[in-house]
Amino acid sequence: MSLFLDNAATSFPKPEAVYRAMDAAMREVGVAPGRGGYRQSLAAARIVYEARAALAAFFGVSDSSRLVFTHSATESINIAVSGLLKAGDHVVSTTVEHNALLRPLQLMRERGVEVTLVQGDREGKVSERQIAAALRPNTRLVALAHCSNVTGAIQPVEEIARIARAGGALMLVDAAQSAGYLPIDCETMGIDLLAAPGHKGLFGPPGTGILAIAEGLRLDPLLVGGTGGNASSPHQPEQLPERFESGTTNTPALAGLKAGLDFILEKGLAAIRAKERGLIAQLLEGLRFIPGVVLYGPLAGEHGGAVSFNVEGRDPSELAFALDHNFDISVRAGLHCAPHVHRTIGTYPGGTVRVSPGFFNNEDDIGFFLKAMRELR
Repeated sequence: MSLFLDNAATSFPKPEAVYRAMDAAMREVGVAPGRGGYRQSLAAARIVYEARAALAAFFGVSDSSRLVFTHSATESINIAVSGLLKAGDHVVSTTVEHNALLRPLQLMRERGVEVTLVQGDREGKVSERQIAAALRPNTRLVALAHCSNVTGAIQPVEEIARIARAGGALMLVDAAQSAGYLPIDCETMGIDLLAAPGHKGLFGPPGTGILAIAEGLRLDPLLVGGTGGNASSPHQPEQLPERFESGTTNTPALAGLKAGLDFILEKGLAAIRAKERGLIAQLLEGLRFIPGVVLYGPLAGEHGGAVSFNVEGRDPSELAFALDHNFDISVRAGLHCAPHVHRTIGTYPGGTVRVSPGFFNNEDDIGFFLKAMRELR
């Protein structure tokens, strides 16, 4: 039986309720909301509304209309960055970001936006003091990931948001590796823009994402077109969420995302995090005692769900292939779409092997992985 340890890429398997919700939405509803006044269309609108309201409550967004559905955290980041920044603005980010943030910032740089990347340490961490030192009078945005998909380092988001606000800047958080694992309350933490995928820690299907937008913040849309309303106007609507939700809504996917969130609420975020902590601790402890293994990221204290390592004398891609081919264990090798992180921690250009257990893994799974590693070593 195969062992999936790549939950930092996407959670698998999903809770059974996610599959059932998507199947029911496809079979029993089958249409998008806002495209008619008949019962099926109203049923679709109810699915989308309930998903939006539940996710807004989960992330501390008091006005659910300001939680926008997207196709991915990457799309959410692009809407936030391109919709906010103008030539002459300044952005502070870090050297430990995923390309989902770095590439939109690079595009903005080419359009006249200044970008400062604060240097992360060898564990992949930055401090609020570093962010404060990088702020300028024209700093419009501080943008960073809550948790690294390579090192598992967790950034002090609340403290950094406080620094950003004091400096007159907005705060964008990439929650790809923290949504569904770590507590996030946008209003109490001072997060102005929150981007998160649905298919990772929220247990939803691929092709889902959210962008939470703080009250009073206006962004230009990335995509315009049909929204199911205001059909007589040639202009994109101003009101949210329609301003950012052009095109046909993927109702079955949002039904699945709502079911994933319901699973988290049923199990309890604290219980999910505690299980993840236990598996990560077992993984780190076991890898530490395998000769030749070099671990990256925090080895003590808070740690996200991704563990990166290399084995002296072995190519990470070859090692990942051997785990898959000989033991049917799925891990990821390479740069993990985050080349700057690897430059920061000293693993560029080869990258690392990344192991990321999920809620449906257990101690026996980690034990089997560690046994396989000892054999391969």
